Amino acid sequence: MNYELLADVAKIIMGQSPPSSAYNTAGEGLPFYQGKTDFGDMYPTPRVYCTEPSRIAENGDILISVRAPVGPTNVSRERSCIGRGISAIRIGEKLDRDFLLYFLRFYEPELAKAGTGSTFSAISREDLETIKVPLPPLTEQKRIASLLARADRLRFVRRAARDLGDELLQSVFLEMFGDPETNPKGWDADDFEKAILSTQNGYSPREDFNPNGTIVLRIRDISSGKVDLSDPRRMIISEKELAKYALESKDLIVVRVNGNPNFVGIASEFTAQNEPIVFSDHVIRIKMDKSRLNTTFVVYLLNSPYGRKQALGNISTTAGQFTINSSGLSRIKMIYPPLSLQAEFAGVVARVESLRGRMGESERQVENLFETLLAQLFGE
Repeated sequence: MNYELLADVAKIIMGQSPPSSAYNTAGEGLPFYQGKTDFGDMYPTPRVYCTEPSRIAENGDILISVRAPVGPTNVSRERSCIGRGISAIRIGEKLDRDFLLYFLRFYEPELAKAGTGSTFSAISREDLETIKVPLPPLTEQKRIASLLARADRLRFVRRAARDLGDELLQSVFLEMFGDPETNPKGWDADDFEKAILSTQNGYSPREDFNPNGTIVLRIRDISSGKVDLSDPRRMIISEKELAKYALESKDLIVVRVNGNPNFVGIASEFTAQNEPIVFSDHVIRIKMDKSRLNTTFVVYLLNSPYGRKQALGNISTTAGQFTINSSGLSRIKMIYPPLSLQAEFAGVVARVESLRGRMGESERQVENLFETLLAQLFGE
């Protein structure tokens, strides 16, 4: 296949930061994109605007992140201002825009390797200009881009279905229980303390991680109310410590400390595994009175906007770390609907999660298909 340098088939516009006095969030001027944080799956979302743009991307230009992280791409949907973390690539007559976009997504790991800098990774204009782009006939480029776009849409549909499951459960929660803050259904309400039997901080690691040891549940393993042990860390733990810190099915586990307050207080329900799991000291375990509260119900309440507001109001700060202790958790205002209704909600969650588990496997297969297509179409 014929290859040409990107500089010979496209125009590269390196971003430049405008004066800070020109920034605004009122929608005045052009959308201002500064880096990867503004990117979506395909198109960026404006958060900041600029009235004195220094460098401009046109509608249809490819936007590429040139500062950590190096390589992610999006497409500009409108005329916009680009800062130093972004470069715009404007295609020439020999290139199909989407063909180049998918090639750059295939090439992203190689481009990331080119990133240099003692403080953060970055690439230069020369790094972009010297990318060797495959150049089949334009009709073939369009065929390849169309094939990849169809596979990409399938990925998007799978991800959207997964996100829809979260929205569905939030809606079901509000339909069944109402807003916990206003309590329109008039449920009994009291401090969480009234249903807490015990709280316990986790195991404090004293040794290096060991691949032959016991899995230690860390805060990074808790996200969106779920436990993800796809990348477990293990440690050699004594029988005595294992007996003390081993998690049991239906335990409520909460992130206790983090450098970012938005992660503190995030809750999850532990489900029994095929082997013992202990929890780290950045996590707190709560044993509840199961005759009053269902663990699944509590997880969704604590992770709801209301629960997050309650948790943030009970956080303390020490040495740059944000913490919620057992006392802070105990003070969270809880509603106490009938246990039968809580159990009904838990059943809905279980059915949705079972469906999402099957969809997750389908999503992984689609992701593998897309990566395989990229490799087959752009690989040497």
